[in-house]
Amino acid sequence: MKGYINLMHSKTFGTIIRPQIVVCIVVLSVLSGCSFLNLFGKQDVSKATPEGIYAMASEEYQKGNYEKAREHFLRVKEQYPLHEMSVLAEIGVADSFYSEKEYAEAEGAYGDFISLHPVNENVPYAIYQMGMCHYNQMEAIDRDQTETMKARNEWEKLMARYPASKFSIMAEKMLRDVKQRLAQREFYIGNFYLTQKKYKAALARFEKIANDYNNVGLDYKIEYYINETKTKLTEAENIKSQADAEKKHKEEALKKKEEEKIKKDEADKKKQEEEQLSKEADRKKIEEEKLKQEAEKQETEKAKKEDVKN
Repeated sequence: MKGYINLMHSKTFGTIIRPQIVVCIVVLSVLSGCSFLNLFGKQDVSKATPEGIYAMASEEYQKGNYEKAREHFLRVKEQYPLHEMSVLAEIGVADSFYSEKEYAEAEGAYGDFISLHPVNENVPYAIYQMGMCHYNQMEAIDRDQTETMKARNEWEKLMARYPASKFSIMAEKMLRDVKQRLAQREFYIGNFYLTQKKYKAALARFEKIANDYNNVGLDYKIEYYINETKTKLTEAENIKSQADAEKKHKEEALKKKEEEKIKKDEADKKKQEEEQLSKEADRKKIEEEKLKQEAEKQETEKAKKEDVKN
């Protein structure tokens, strides 16, 4: 059942019992000297003892009264902090939060248990449940996948530290589902890039799936999309190369035309300057001729005057 671990069915009592509660009940039986049946039938354990309080908590838990069960678990912790049942009660508190779908509180409680009892036999279970807390808060693939990544991290940590634990086997199965979701997230983004014709970005996403998320059910699909994207990328690069070549050709032609225009303008300017200089020289020559004629005229008149005097 999603969100619960390895539920055990008791044919004798027709009830669903969590492994931790079963373990605790067995311990309780040994410590109290009462029989297993007495715990669910006539309870010989005094309700004032840690075993009795824990038994009441377990009973409330099985009834689905998680808040009431948590009150009893907390009572064991607070009143008997050094008793063996106190350690199991801490797990009970975390489980009660988890069963109420209060995942943030449950994760905190499991984390506190691990910090306080790092070598306890229930640590693998607590790590597994921390992963489940994140798993149950995962968003759709088009949303943020932080919770998905946290679930993956918890289960990979569990498998690395406790490879022989039955919870590692369970985590391995859940991990495949988590990796498939992360792969689908990458595919969602890659397909978006593909529709936007951003082929390099799309190819990077598809290749990431092939490298990081193989054997999660997307291998053939991803192989097709990688080949298809590479084909489209090649076509796009060829079109771009052709467009770049045409653009370069046009730019070179325009540059040549501009250079020719500049040369023509310079030639026209030089010609105008030469014509202006020629006109200026002609004007100067005409003025000099006038001055010469005027001087000759004055010389002639002066000569005539001298002849008259003589």
